[in-house]
Amino acid sequence: MRILVVEDEPRMNQLLRRGLTEDGHTVDACRTATDARQCVRYTDYDVIVLDWGLPDEDGLTVLRQWRSEGMGTPVLMLTARGTSGDKVLGLRTGADDYLTKPFDFEEFVARLESLHRRAGGGATGDVALGDTVFRRAARRLVRGAATVELTGREFQLLSALQERAGDVLARSELLAKVWGPHFDGEPNVVDVYVGYLRAKLRELGATRLSIATVRGTGYRLVVSSEDSP
Repeated sequence: MRILVVEDEPRMNQLLRRGLTEDGHTVDACRTATDARQCVRYTDYDVIVLDWGLPDEDGLTVLRQWRSEGMGTPVLMLTARGTSGDKVLGLRTGADDYLTKPFDFEEFVARLESLHRRAGGGATGDVALGDTVFRRAARRLVRGAATVELTGREFQLLSALQERAGDVLARSELLAKVWGPHFDGEPNVVDVYVGYLRAKLRELGATRLSIATVRGTGYRLVVSSEDSP
């Protein structure tokens, strides 16, 4: 998993980063709300660990903004606040899970893995797309014995295209669906991620599944019953 750790206490930040890295994960770590927003703007994470108390802004405010912008990345909130009311507030604000300090590291990792498994949302079954199977629950594409993993953003983009396979989706629509209605980055990020998906389809050797460019409009997922030339 690619994980963002947002924790202002230096020792805890270092311990989480080191422990997750040794567990085989790719970890970015920061200590402020400002840095967390920058990280999320430019990097696609599978799970975010967010501390409630940050020096420049509280974690709930950050989380509330992320959710209002349509960001669906699973968030595990860390806090020293252990009352039932605090937990309810955190979950209702948009946290997917809540862990009170101090905590057991193995439980912490297990919770992150559980969030990652559930990240596909309600539709988690396998979807046949030509000669390729879209395994939503596992966030991967499979063709025969070949498999490629999808990042969270790649998964969201392919899901948006798959839900309306055959239809043309405008870049602006894909941008709003995948990056949120208030995204203010470069619009060509859609083109970049379509390129990533196409590269993975080539890696699989897929011949009955492709993403077509509709000039001046956007993209269309093409599922064919015959091999493409």
